[in-house]
Amino acid sequence: MKKMKINTKKKLIFFGTLAVLLLVFSIFSEYLTPYDPYEQDLSIAKQAPSAEHLLGTDRYGRDMLSRVIIGSQASIYSTLILVAVITIIGTIIGIICGLSGKAVDVILMRISDIFLAFPGLVFALAIAGVLGGGIHNAIIALAAVSWPKFARLARSQTLAIKETAFIEASKLSGTGVFKMVFKHILPNIIGPILVTAVLDIGTMMMELAGLSFLGLGAKPPIAEWGSMMSDARSMLATAPWIVMAPGIAIFISVMIFNLLGDTLRDFADPKGR
Repeated sequence: MKKMKINTKKKLIFFGTLAVLLLVFSIFSEYLTPYDPYEQDLSIAKQAPSAEHLLGTDRYGRDMLSRVIIGSQASIYSTLILVAVITIIGTIIGIICGLSGKAVDVILMRISDIFLAFPGLVFALAIAGVLGGGIHNAIIALAAVSWPKFARLARSQTLAIKETAFIEASKLSGTGVFKMVFKHILPNIIGPILVTAVLDIGTMMMELAGLSFLGLGAKPPIAEWGSMMSDARSMLATAPWIVMAPGIAIFISVMIFNLLGDTLRDFADPKGR
């Protein structure tokens, strides 16, 4: 068991380091591009990968490596903002449900049931279509359909902990609701919520890229991996590198965050340790 714990910790450090490096890479992406990612040169349009352009060029002669690098900002940070929003909103609603009376709990949970009754991505497509597309509206659309998972998790954790002896002692000592939440409840339920949030990063990244691919996310000429794949899908047979470059970037990023989430879940599981 001790050896298993050490191995899990090493994996957690390794994948955590990869995730941090990916985030740092995104922050400084504008300084790492070998060419201007938005500069067009039709004389080299759809040029295959070469020593000069490692990932080739797109239909407008823009360097694909530069566009993939700069596209990490829109793709990764939009995903992190989305996950942060649904985690915070869902956790707040879940704690309210767990601490409030039956009427409030029933109303909020029935609202979450309504959102869960529809396929998530289909519902997000409808909301994004009504809002008119764009990366910000795509984030709003996905946030609107993704918060119930965190609300239910936070609610179940709150219900489990609010009957414990130290919570009862806190109530008897006259501790206010807000102080009790931030001092006792939130620190004891935040672990499973953060693990779920990390595991959700990969899923949200793919769904955000999916909306952009369908024209309801980032709009050209903004470099975003999903919209880049959508813009090049008609050239899959003639210039496949234009589609493959952002696709591989999505694959690598999702894989890193999924592996980090799986390892974090194993490390946090007391049975696994």
